[in-house]
Amino acid sequence: MRAALFVTCVNDALYPRTGIAVVRLLERLGVEVDFPAAQSCCGQPQYNTGYRRESEPLLRRTAEAFADYEYVVTPSGSCAAMIREHYPRIGRKAAQEGRGSALAELAAGLVPHVYELTEFLVDVIGVTDVGAHFPHKVTYHPSCHGLRTLGLGDRPRRLLAAVKGLELVELPGAEECCGFGGTFAVKNADVSAAMGADKIRNARATGAEVLCGADNSCLAHLDGTLRRAGAPLRALHLAEILASTEEEPPR
Repeated sequence: MRAALFVTCVNDALYPRTGIAVVRLLERLGVEVDFPAAQSCCGQPQYNTGYRRESEPLLRRTAEAFADYEYVVTPSGSCAAMIREHYPRIGRKAAQEGRGSALAELAAGLVPHVYELTEFLVDVIGVTDVGAHFPHKVTYHPSCHGLRTLGLGDRPRRLLAAVKGLELVELPGAEECCGFGGTFAVKNADVSAAMGADKIRNARATGAEVLCGADNSCLAHLDGTLRRAGAPLRALHLAEILASTEEEPPR
């Protein structure tokens, strides 16, 4: 099986270990992983801020970069949601404005092939036990895009529950937003910070060593809150836990 990694600009710039972990994990499971160098931002920051036209070149670039792949895997629920939920809308709107159907056709060609990492593992490869080892107490925060837009359900928790040595503890108020919300955190900083503080308070109450998530944009927000509070808890992407083995633990 061959798949392309859509690493996302946040991971590429700030969390390269997550992309490396995805490659290690998938290759361990027998997947041949490609990395199309033409990939760039999916356009979510522009679209969320109201600049729909400015997101169109990024739709085009993304669709063309991954045009030859049956499976496009990303360790980001928000970017997967951008492609699957909003690319078709961008294409339809362009067509309604009399600018042709090219964007809609590009979106339609890409959307069925895009999978968030846990979807790909559970639904396509058909595994929950990926052979990982992570002897730590972990609590899991389901980010909003994965939870509500993609409907990831219990896939991430099933993967974590199968990790050797991992103790998975329930996060109170798990389905509440962490307060990041992309540009929401910039436009509504005080509200965002208060929501993040609530999430961290709940995470610390579990006694966990690690706050796990499947979207590094949310984890960046939470990790900043943890650091400012001096909390003995670290934020870590799910992919880095699943890639961990006794021989190669995460750094």
